[in-house]
Amino acid sequence: MLEQQLFNALSLGCVYALFALGFTLVFGVLGVVNLSQGAVFMVGAYAALTAITRMGFPLWAAILFAFAFSGLLGIVIDRLVLKPLRARNAPHLIPMIATIGLAIAINSLVQGLFGAENQRFPSEVLPQDSLQIAGVSVTVLELGIILVSFVLMTVLMLTLKKTQLGRALRAIAESPKAARLLGINVDGLFLLTSFVAAGLGGISGVLIGLYSNALFPLMGQPMLHKGIAVIILGGMGDIRGAMLAGLFLGFAEVLSVAYIGSDMRDAVAFGLLFLVLLVRPKGLFGSQQERKV
Repeated sequence: MLEQQLFNALSLGCVYALFALGFTLVFGVLGVVNLSQGAVFMVGAYAALTAITRMGFPLWAAILFAFAFSGLLGIVIDRLVLKPLRARNAPHLIPMIATIGLAIAINSLVQGLFGAENQRFPSEVLPQDSLQIAGVSVTVLELGIILVSFVLMTVLMLTLKKTQLGRALRAIAESPKAARLLGINVDGLFLLTSFVAAGLGGISGVLIGLYSNALFPLMGQPMLHKGIAVIILGGMGDIRGAMLAGLFLGFAEVLSVAYIGSDMRDAVAFGLLFLVLLVRPKGLFGSQQERKV
């Protein structure tokens, strides 16, 4: 049924959009493509699993724990890797290479701690109820994933557009040097951006883990590829574009599985992304403006 597939696509697309928001936030404010974001995504899922199985947290508290833990990991990455490279005015390629190496190290560490086999959330913490809405079977878990994703995306959008903090972040995205001259605490906001972006990545890892009920150390790698595709399609550094492109990718994947076949899922989804970029090389909301030093 088409309606059922559209709802499934919405829940998956929301998670893609949430992951891409963290990705594009780092690029927009810090001016780097953080390729360790996939590893942070995976760490968030394992943090929630640990909070539930070893600390006895309920699901909602485990999600908050994953956000905080992933956010702290994002701060560590910024302090140990990105900040020293910013201080040396390293070319854009250097942070990308450094974060690739960091991601490999994090993946190996998690694999050493938890093993390479798939792990699952305990069935007793997963909502099992389902609803019938206009003939569509909707699980409480899927509704929760959509609700959490939309709430976080809305809060982030309103913060960036309507608050003094958002204006400061947009000023940094335009020119960190000019922002310092205006009295903005650039280093502090770099730290906050790293925390929030990594926290969003961690929450999206939990939601994907709940959606598929499968956690493994390399689960962040395919999500990283999709995140890169989404931020390019949406327009590098554009929040609106990341949201719309994430939803687009989710719908493309689910509908291709339903009507073409699971083997062609990535080929169809990324093929459509390629066609869109042929028409709009800068992405849906990309511009010709370049970041000023």
